[in-house]
Amino acid sequence: MTRLVLWDIDGTLVRAGALGAVVFDRALEAVLGRLPDVRIRMSGKTDPQIVREYLELMQLDDPSHLPAILQQLELELAAVAHQIALEGQVCVGAEKALARLGEEPEVIQSVLTGNIAPNAVVKLSAFGLERYLDLEAGAYGSDHADRRALVPIALRRQAERRGLHLAAGSVVVIGDTPNDLACATAGGARCILVATGRYGVHELEGLGALAVLEDLSDTDRLVELVTS
Repeated sequence: MTRLVLWDIDGTLVRAGALGAVVFDRALEAVLGRLPDVRIRMSGKTDPQIVREYLELMQLDDPSHLPAILQQLELELAAVAHQIALEGQVCVGAEKALARLGEEPEVIQSVLTGNIAPNAVVKLSAFGLERYLDLEAGAYGSDHADRRALVPIALRRQAERRGLHLAAGSVVVIGDTPNDLACATAGGARCILVATGRYGVHELEGLGALAVLEDLSDTDRLVELVTS
């Protein structure tokens, strides 16, 4: 049976370091002329969701702000693309896991991420990970602000762009937050959680994921989980 693996990016495959929050600050200030008093927690959220939370925090409800900030966010990250590989890192075992799953003839790898699509490409390309993934048929924060809507979008893209009509039960979402599990569950997919982001193993256990892994270094175990 063909399996579609949808990878989260931040905290699962890569960590962008402080730049992840810095580019939001710069985008907000460029469009709004000021910064919020506090930073909100971004882990597991889509970029549009993050921007909306900032706008609510700052008591700004102009509908033009959201697209303008997202556009600026793309520009800000592109401007520091060269720094991501220097200040960030690939999560433990991530490249090895991508390469190992890539050897499985029945496994297709793409992404399901809260990043807007251009920023997802920048972060992955900083570490050369984009070559393992079918990025044209993934699902992104730029597709929908609600992460729970992204599994059906990825399935539709596989059908429209690759001619593959897959059932939701053939999808495995791999992420590092409870929100990754929530989006998988909402879309009828299975989920593997990995404790390489802000949540530890003990925080992720018991939520209902297929498995919770400390990191992605045990590729044999990962392949077994994905293909079973």
